[in-house]
Amino acid sequence: MKKLLIIIFFLICSNSIALEKNTNFKDKIFKKAQSEGKIIVINSWNEFCTTCKKQIKILDQAENHFQEVLFLNYEQTENKDIAKKLKIDYWTTIVIYSGQKEIYRSMGVTNKNELYLVIENIIQNKI
Repeated sequence: MKKLLIIIFFLICSNSIALEKNTNFKDKIFKKAQSEGKIIVINSWNEFCTTCKKQIKILDQAENHFQEVLFLNYEQTENKDIAKKLKIDYWTTIVIYSGQKEIYRSMGVTNKNELYLVIENIIQNKI
């Protein structure tokens, strides 16, 4: 009985930290945005990563705030082809492009002000 309760507790806890996010990264969309010189924010995440969950919350808010910026994301474990193409080895990696050029890359950043400042500076061509 004790083992059964432990298993049930683990399942409940696991489900409470799982992310409800879908991959929206498509190579065709990415390449088109690059060719148009757009600013593109790419986030790699994992379903059970608590840092990823914090980042996604911030990036969802940023997507509403920076409407001229394209926000793309993908689940790192399930989309190894995307990770390889972008040379992203770890969950929690955020990469920002301005057109064809990679401008910023970080891992594990969960500070909203820091991310917003980077995006604002790229928009204003300060980076």
